Amino acid sequence: MSQGRREIINHREDMLANTRERMGEHYTANQVLGRTQTIGCVAVEVTQRCNLDCTLCYLSEHSQSVSDIPIEEVFKRLDDVLTHYGKGTHVQITGGDPTLRKHSELIEIVRYASELGLYPALFTNGIAATRKLLSQLAGVGLQDVAFHVDTTQRRAGYETEMDLNAIRKDYIARAQGLGLMVVFNTTVHEGNFHHIPNLVRFFIGQSAEIGLVSFQLQAETGRGEWGSRDVLITQKSMKKQIEAGTARTLPWGVVDFGHPDCHSYMPTTVVNNKVFPVIGQRNLFGQFLSTFEHIRADRHVPVYQVMIDYGMTLLKQPRTWWPALSYLAGQIKQMGKHLVLGRGQVHKLSFFMQNFMDANELAQERVHACSFMVMTAEGPVSMCEHNAKRDDFILTPFTVEKRDGTTEHYVPIPEMPKYKKASGEN
Repeated sequence: MSQGRREIINHREDMLANTRERMGEHYTANQVLGRTQTIGCVAVEVTQRCNLDCTLCYLSEHSQSVSDIPIEEVFKRLDDVLTHYGKGTHVQITGGDPTLRKHSELIEIVRYASELGLYPALFTNGIAATRKLLSQLAGVGLQDVAFHVDTTQRRAGYETEMDLNAIRKDYIARAQGLGLMVVFNTTVHEGNFHHIPNLVRFFIGQSAEIGLVSFQLQAETGRGEWGSRDVLITQKSMKKQIEAGTARTLPWGVVDFGHPDCHSYMPTTVVNNKVFPVIGQRNLFGQFLSTFEHIRADRHVPVYQVMIDYGMTLLKQPRTWWPALSYLAGQIKQMGKHLVLGRGQVHKLSFFMQNFMDANELAQERVHACSFMVMTAEGPVSMCEHNAKRDDFILTPFTVEKRDGTTEHYVPIPEMPKYKKASGEN
């Protein structure tokens, strides 16, 4: 092994060790972070502007007036993602809505992230995410597109989540055939909570095109009009709503992903419109992680490479042969006739739940163990902390080095009096 390769591996081990330290008691035998991933994802905000005014919004009252940060600063933050978390890190290119940034610059940003070895995803409400733009972004390395569509957005003519399925289908069609994993984000609030089972059924029906759906529980932060969520909306009640849509009990808690109060992750497959958990036994998943933690097996790694890596590991560890065969036989058995009726087509559909904290109720233990960071001029910050103190990050001027070697003093709102970070006053 070359010296350079050895240094890269050692650096990644240091990153993983740092993640394990942050996770503390939540670094369990089933914890993904600290084993296969150094972080869940990192958001890089390329604009604060948005073309919607949602009833639940994490943006600042000042966001529409904030100038886009220079592209050199965006590149620097992507460099910082690589430095802190390494290659293969999932990066959300977000905002505001990133499609409001000059499209030529947005394409440059995605290209730069991809060339660094990061996995860029576009997070958008989809309004300006045309087929042409998505095609251009896919051509320079975009991996995923996450569309945020729900009733908090007050889209004219769409009263319910079921009405919005027409928009969701249009967005699916825009991304079809581009090699992008399609994700849908939904903010859950009192007004749409009872629609979740029907929405889950819709996602199941579209599972050939959708890879992941994320439900984000209402939180009081930013400029939104609504406050804290109703007591009926909890992680437990949301799991029941998802299960009502899948028409089966799901083995929540098998996969640990970050802090348990923050996230719930349920990987499933869909066969003949029936949902099957990928793995239902906590002990078995713990053994799987222990055996294969050195293998990165997400969708961005070619399937053939993953199969080779798994195969070589199995060959070297005969004790894993029987559990592996038993697991495979069990999966085939539970799918049964549906494999035949579905003509052997198996689609992946993962359910993810984000339990964001209210701005005035941040729990420092959760902030410390956060798996969802925002890269700022000052370094990575927990998403919940960033949203709670957004003005501290978006209204503070800084100096950036331009591509021609000169420096520029970036002032977010030129005509605005100097922002006082400590007091939060203008």
